[in-house]
Amino acid sequence: MSTLLAVYYAYMVEYRAELVLWVLSGSLPIILMGIWVQASQTGQFTLTPIEFARYFLAVFLVRQFTVVWVIWEFEREIVEGKLSFRLLQPLNPIWHHFASHFAERFARLPFAFMLVGLFFWLYPQAFWLPDLGQFLLALVVMLLAFALRFLIQYTFAMAAFWTERASSLEQFGFLFYLFLSGIIAPLEVFPPLVREIALWTPYPYLIHFPASLLIGLPVNLGQGLLVMGGWSIAFFLLYRWLWKRGLRQYSGMGA
Repeated sequence: MSTLLAVYYAYMVEYRAELVLWVLSGSLPIILMGIWVQASQTGQFTLTPIEFARYFLAVFLVRQFTVVWVIWEFEREIVEGKLSFRLLQPLNPIWHHFASHFAERFARLPFAFMLVGLFFWLYPQAFWLPDLGQFLLALVVMLLAFALRFLIQYTFAMAAFWTERASSLEQFGFLFYLFLSGIIAPLEVFPPLVREIALWTPYPYLIHFPASLLIGLPVNLGQGLLVMGGWSIAFFLLYRWLWKRGLRQYSGMGA
């Protein structure tokens, strides 16, 4: 695995300009921050303007750790018959995709931190430093969120065995991800019933949960970890079932 990570990291840093564009493409939370900070000045929300600013900055950072595109890669491998070559190797193809995604985190972080530095320079009153324990816990949860996000999308990618447009599933699911994960707005501003329902789906734990831990907003840590673990197990079992059935369906070049 260390060899795979080293190879994919070297591959990723060859495309620094593209990485900058990808980092900038994830700056939607920074744009939304201005809207919510302005709205919170009316005093009708439970979060203060400073907390809104910190929250959306944390969302931006969490997204840099958890962004996933594996469904498009897997779909292309199926359509072009490239999966056949992966199957000849004594390693499940999922590890190639996981290693490339994980290595890309380290390649994009310097650019993300530059944007964070620019943010604090422009908005110094929002500056804060989480304590070490809080930071390490948030980091662990971000890694779990990345693994869950990867597993969800890789499970959807199995549909490529039966259709050439498996990515359409991700595009449909992105609507739920966008509104329930906390990217558009923190869950604290949702109606109580909607918030309670959302907390039993996997989406809030991909963004809102680790972002809240990072800035110190109150969260139910036990429930969050249990829900993340439950959904991870469910999607892993579904992925394995679809993978075995899909391989019998696969008829790509050289298969």
